[in-house]
Amino acid sequence: MEFFIANMAPIMFATLVVFLLLGFPVAFALAANGILFGLIGMELGLLNAALFQALPQRVFGIIANDTLLAIPFFTFMGLILERSGMAEDLLETIGQLFGTVRGGLAIAVVFVGAMLAATTGVVSASVISMGLISLPIMLRYGYDRRLATGIIAASGTLSQIIPPSLVLIILADQLGRSIGDMYRGAILPGFLLAGSYVVYVVVMSYLKPGSAPALPESARAFKEPNGRRGDRSLGVLMGISALSAYLLTEFIESEAAPVDEKIVLSLLIWGLTAFIIAGTNRLLKLGLLSKLAERVTFVMIPPLFLIFLVLGTIFIGVATPTEGGAMGAVGAIIMALTRGRLSLSLLKQAMDTTTKLSTFVVFILVGSTVFGLTFRGVNGDLWVEHLLVGLPGGEMGFLIAVSILTFVLAFFLDFFELAFIIVPLLGPVADKLGIDLIWFGVLLAVNMQTSFMHPPFGFALFYLRSVAPKNRYRDRVTGQTIEPVTTGQIYWGSVPFIAIQLTMVAAVLAFPGIVMHYKGDAPEVDATKIKIEVPTSDYGGGGIYGGNDPAADFK
Repeated sequence: MEFFIANMAPIMFATLVVFLLLGFPVAFALAANGILFGLIGMELGLLNAALFQALPQRVFGIIANDTLLAIPFFTFMGLILERSGMAEDLLETIGQLFGTVRGGLAIAVVFVGAMLAATTGVVSASVISMGLISLPIMLRYGYDRRLATGIIAASGTLSQIIPPSLVLIILADQLGRSIGDMYRGAILPGFLLAGSYVVYVVVMSYLKPGSAPALPESARAFKEPNGRRGDRSLGVLMGISALSAYLLTEFIESEAAPVDEKIVLSLLIWGLTAFIIAGTNRLLKLGLLSKLAERVTFVMIPPLFLIFLVLGTIFIGVATPTEGGAMGAVGAIIMALTRGRLSLSLLKQAMDTTTKLSTFVVFILVGSTVFGLTFRGVNGDLWVEHLLVGLPGGEMGFLIAVSILTFVLAFFLDFFELAFIIVPLLGPVADKLGIDLIWFGVLLAVNMQTSFMHPPFGFALFYLRSVAPKNRYRDRVTGQTIEPVTTGQIYWGSVPFIAIQLTMVAAVLAFPGIVMHYKGDAPEVDATKIKIEVPTSDYGGGGIYGGNDPAADFK
């Protein structure tokens, strides 16, 4: 019994791991553990019954947390866009754009994955959409199955690191930091990761040309009457778009500019976007625009505009993440409506799935609150702190140990479970060691991203398996027989991309500036050198204004 009392915190944590390995639902495993060990602690005199009187207030605090409203908004936005056919249009268009080069279809999948990540933030929607649309095309034209399945699964997981990622919202909430700062810190690692995928595809297509062939001439649509693709007019439009993107980047990074100036400049960029679309219409009527340029403009400009509407307003400080999510949801409805794809059944499906996911998150958060209350009551936070602070290597030893722990736990837990279980335990230790919590949160997010790719429990692999062909079938375009995609091919295809993700973890560890750019050029304030001087009286009295009663000055 003495041993049990002295080691109640590690026993409590080990019991939670056992519950999870047995397949018990995470939310209820957390809550049941908290209540069970709370009752045991009260029976042994370790805990006061009054401790649990704080529990209802904590639960109500979760429900009243405005920050968490961003989760249903971004989820709803993503589902509307995904089910209104945006992913299909993007894949078809970008596939044609890059189809003339080896590996072009795989590169298109990465680009679409990044765009879906910046508009949907939902892994399941991205992986399932790209699996249904691009996998049959890649199989049709002879892509290596491991490369094809790996690039689809990996590109879908970009939704976890590229804003408006749901996991970044959860991490910011758990670490007590700004979601806007978390988004700023994560955006560069996210796009570097996407770029790494493209580099891998290009290298593989040249080392093994048969693994990622270019589209045959017969499969290339959007040709002009003279047989050309019309790349010149496309280049002009891309140049205008690049100028718009440059202006956007410049004013987002200029934090010193007043908010009103940022709003005016943002309106100018929105006007430039409208000008591109209107100009495209005019060029079409005059016959000066190629079919490919037309397709690229009308398919890519609206989602890019929506990305700016959501993330741009958050980054420049005009809107909070919750308000940005609300604008994104409205923008997604407008986009679906203008495409003629908005229906009552689509709205019902999106709202139903959004409600389920939001409820799932809140239940896990409530469960983790119950667990955390008891765990701290038995000094579990001190046990974790002593365990991690005492690691050899100091701060770097702690970070390496945390990265290994997160990577191993990601085999069994998804990112929501990891965020709610380990982040509340690791955050205070990181803060005590002087580690920037935004940087720490992005490091965890990149590491947690691997949880979707781990065989055999990776959710991205499950999503892809659900839509990949399980039986031999006849292709409707070429008429050839296509062999099924095996589970082993999906698992082996994920391995190189797990290695790329771990390389990005090492890069964030080695080069903190990849994330720390979120601070901008603002001078840092050393809290240890702040001096507060209290004004004293010249009248001999005890108060600031000369009275005999100091408290009278504040009545």
